[in-house]
Amino acid sequence: MRFQIEAAGVARAVDVTREGAFWRVMIDGRAWQTSMVRAGDRWSLLVHEPGRAPSAARSYDVAFEPSAGGAWRVHVNGDAVPAGLRTSAQRLKRHGGDDAGDGRVVAPMPGRVVKVLVAPGARVEARQGVVVVEAMKMENELRAPKAGVVREVRVVEGASVEAQTVLIVID
Repeated sequence: MRFQIEAAGVARAVDVTREGAFWRVMIDGRAWQTSMVRAGDRWSLLVHEPGRAPSAARSYDVAFEPSAGGAWRVHVNGDAVPAGLRTSAQRLKRHGGDDAGDGRVVAPMPGRVVKVLVAPGARVEARQGVVVVEAMKMENELRAPKAGVVREVRVVEGASVEAQTVLIVID
């Protein structure tokens, strides 16, 4: 799977592929081998750079927090880094295009909707889970970016979605 991310204001090209029990992650042409374990709303990553001794692997504790406009704040070992997928819509927004609004819950990457947790008209709190999407064999609970009322649910359970697809709209 290939995509572009922006972390701390820097654009990065990312390519992620499954290799047996591990994931191969290429960032700007540099490769790492990773294993990932989900523990609640956090991820534990063990990252090894090929060609280096296995003892040189580094461990990371990672948590994702939705932010305004479909962006994310990624917490890595306690340090917060603003991040997001780069799309043409986001580039347009940065250059004066329409604002997507804070109430949209979007798919962070291609995947399949496992469970819709809300219905139109439901009142939600900020950071409340609203939909579960499976991507890269991992389930991700996407949360409301703000408190409000669910105006639209644009997906159903079992549906395949592309990156940056609007799944739920909250007013």
